[in-house]
Formats: sequence, C-alpha cells, structure tokens
Amino acid sequence: MALEIKKLTPTIGAEVHGVDLSVEHSPATIDQIYQALLDNLIIFFPGQSLTPKQQLEFAGHFGEIDKPHPIYPHADDKGQVTLLENDADRPPDTNDWHTDLTFKSAPPFASILYAVDVPESGGDTLWSSLYAAYDALSDDMKSLFADKSAVHDMGDFRNAYLENDHPEAALNEAMAKLGSAVHPIVKYHPITNRPYLYVNPSFTRYIAGEQWTQSERLMKYLFEHQNQPEYQVRYKWSKGTVAMWDNRCTMHYAVADYLPHYRRMHRVTVVKDKHELLQAA
Repeated sequence: MALEIKKLTPTIGAEVHGVDLSVEHSPATIDQIYQALLDNLIIFFPGQSLTPKQQLEFAGHFGEIDKPHPIYPHADDKGQVTLLENDADRPPDTNDWHTDLTFKSAPPFASILYAVDVPESGGDTLWSSLYAAYDALSDDMKSLFADKSAVHDMGDFRNAYLENDHPEAALNEAMAKLGSAVHPIVKYHPITNRPYLYVNPSFTRYIAGEQWTQSERLMKYLFEHQNQPEYQVRYKWSKGTVAMWDNRCTMHYAVADYLPHYRRMHRVTVVKDKHELLQAA
C-alpha cells in the first residue's frame, strides 16, 4: 500500500491519507508509517474510527505500550488508553509547552492521540521541532550546551498529590517513586542520529553545574529560543483524527481556548521503540 503523505510545513508535520488504522496492516505499511513519523516528527490520520482495543493494536506495532498513567483516568479495562476529558468543570493541565514525562530516566518514544469528541472551535494543538531549535542555535551556543545536562522533575503533576488528605506524605511518596532525571541538553536521536535540544518549560528545572541565577538565565534563553513559530506546526482537530508524534525530538502545547465546551481524547503512549531495540540487538 502506498501512503499519501501531505506535508503541513517543510519543518514539521504531515497528514497521512489512504490508510484505515482500525484494520491490520502488512509490515511494509507499518514501516512506511514509521518512516513518515521519522521524516515529519508528527503525523495525522484524519477520518479514523477506532475502539480503544484497535488503538492499542495499532500502537503495538511500534513498540512497548506504557503502564497506566499515574494521574489521569483511562478509557479501557487495562488502563493503557489514557482518557483526556475536559470541559469547564475539568480544565486541562496540558496547555503549556512540554515533552511528555521527561522527569523519567527513560521518557517515552511516541504518543498516539485519537480525537473522540472535539469542540466546534478552538482546541488546536501545537508541536515544535527540537531538531530545528538546535539547528538554529549559533555555533557558540551549540558549543556552550554541548556537554551540559539539565535536571527534570514532575512539575505541575505535584498538584495531584497536594490535593491528598496527607499532601506531604503523598508528595514525598510520589517523588520517591517518580523522582527526577538528568538528561543531556543536546541529545542525539537513536535512529536518525540528528542532534536536538532536549529541554522544556514544564519539566526542566535547572542546568547541572551552574549557579541558580545563571541556570535561570540560560534556561530562559533556551525556552524563548524554542518558542518560535518557524519551528512549529499548529493543527486544528477534527473528530476521528489520530495524531502520532515522536516524543524524543518534539514538544507540544494543547491550547485551552475551547472552554467551557467539551473535548475528549484517547491517548496511548509507546515507551520503547521497537526499531531502536532491534537496532541495538
């Protein structure tokens, strides 16, 4: 099967047409989808109709599925399809720039998000290429950050534990379990070997080895540098659209301008890339 791929920008994002994700596909078609993901970082499949089971089966072609999310509810019996359900009474907490779960030592490879119900207007999502952000750094800045690392932690996820009857104990337990992680500021993609800038405003806390004030200055520079429209794609959702993005080299922002209206999304997270594991074997 030859996929029809329509680029949304030269830098990031493409729509994929001519494929029904609810049915089984050949390894060749799955490889085409994977290559489209590598080439475009975020790919969209409009006009899909998926059960949670079908979404999981599609995701399973690309690697290992994540355990149930520690905070969000789920839309399936096993807890592997995360339910993102928002309205005036349940405002979202994803309306800031972030790369998923970078406070883990091994953050996930990809996310697959299915639009079950979308508002008539608003509710777009933006993705930014961390490849492009790195490429646009000056040579001096590339040298400055080449050997530096940054500390990431759970950020606003703390709020879920602070609402507990015993907030201090709940937060301490969560920090002990989820903790924090140290990642290089410049990472190299395990498949493409391209360098990318691995920091994000939601979870990156400070630059290791720097005094706090200097760390704050450098992080402010990086965050403002990343947040340029030239590195981004903005997507208007339609009911039935599926998005799949490479979480290693992108960050994203779910715009919360649709409230008080209702929005329901189902997300599956792929924690380990099958191709990466095969390459390392």
